[in-house]
Amino acid sequence: MAATTYAYRVRDKSGAVSSGEIEGSSSAAVAKALRERGMVPLQIEEKKTSVLQMELKIPGLGKRVKTRDIVIFSRQFATMVNAGLSLIRALTVLEEQTASDPLREVLGSVRTDVERGTSLSAAMDRHPKVFTELFVAMIRAGEIGGVLDETLLRLADILEAQMRLRSKIRSAMAYPAVIGVLIVTVTTAMIVFVVPVFSDLYAELGNGASLPVPTKVLILLSDMITGFWWLLILGLVGSIWGFRRWIATDGGRLSWDTLKLKFPVFGQLAHKTALSRFSRTLAVLSRTGVPILQAIDIVADTSGNRLVSKALDEVKDSVRSGESLAAPLGRHDVFPPMVVQMMTVGEETGEIDAMLAKVADFYEREVEDTVAALTSLIEPLLIVVMGVTVGGILIALYLPIFNIAGLVA
Repeated sequence: MAATTYAYRVRDKSGAVSSGEIEGSSSAAVAKALRERGMVPLQIEEKKTSVLQMELKIPGLGKRVKTRDIVIFSRQFATMVNAGLSLIRALTVLEEQTASDPLREVLGSVRTDVERGTSLSAAMDRHPKVFTELFVAMIRAGEIGGVLDETLLRLADILEAQMRLRSKIRSAMAYPAVIGVLIVTVTTAMIVFVVPVFSDLYAELGNGASLPVPTKVLILLSDMITGFWWLLILGLVGSIWGFRRWIATDGGRLSWDTLKLKFPVFGQLAHKTALSRFSRTLAVLSRTGVPILQAIDIVADTSGNRLVSKALDEVKDSVRSGESLAAPLGRHDVFPPMVVQMMTVGEETGEIDAMLAKVADFYEREVEDTVAALTSLIEPLLIVVMGVTVGGILIALYLPIFNIAGLVA
């Protein structure tokens, strides 16, 4: 049910009368929300909205809630809950002070559902694009265990860890991406604008005379690009569209994720990132008290690699049949022996969450080291590629100059 806008007049704690607007499911829910804020409702009326005043909202064009906003929300929510504020009052305050419009709208909906008697986890579960399955499961476990504030802090920690990891990888790849785009731009510009000038010059001077093979290949490539550019663009767009459709299928995604792990250097980076995410998420879920089978399901969905997800699905079946967690993990090559041994020790000592946290810390450091090494390797390599590409084009263009006298004669 969509929230309705109500106009209200209230008296605050100092006795002053003020008015405003608020969204709610009913006048009774609005009155309750205002009382939660310490105000005395004097008048509440539904606001009539004309067609011309309605806001046009197109599905899919709304702003996305950023992970950073969820982290801030989680920490502030934990502080308020720990201070003894009721859920409704805490959600009301967070709704008013958040700088994210999409998050404000979601929090208003969550608050309304909680006012109606819905649990916090169930209310959040109705917004899967904002609150992930991991988030909802941990909130549910926190509600059951009476440690909602601690759970929110753990959620903030895991979200921040994921953000830091993504940020480091993106920062490391930014420079190589810029250089790569520059190489493609310079090469394309030379082939499209410079090579045709030399081609016309040699045609006039040589009158069909034989040109060096590199020059012929370069001129042929230039003619193909300038003459059939639309076909190249169509082929590129079609290839990208086909690739996206392929990886959208279960088989395609599994094949691509399997292939990614076999790439030199980049495959190791993807593998370590997936292991870090798996270890960190499972550690937090275990520490929060989420049932192991549900935790495995959540970790499989959030691992970021379909090969890891497939292995975890098989592990879940083994655990359901009575096996330990470490034993079935050892039957899959995607989990290194160190991970399996650490989990075995964790199960034997009853500290599997601590062991998994250590594994996550280890692989996060490995990812950082790999990214640093990769950056150091790629930067000079791309500069060499750029120099060889531009230099090769120039050499191919100027080779006939050495024969210019013969061409004129």
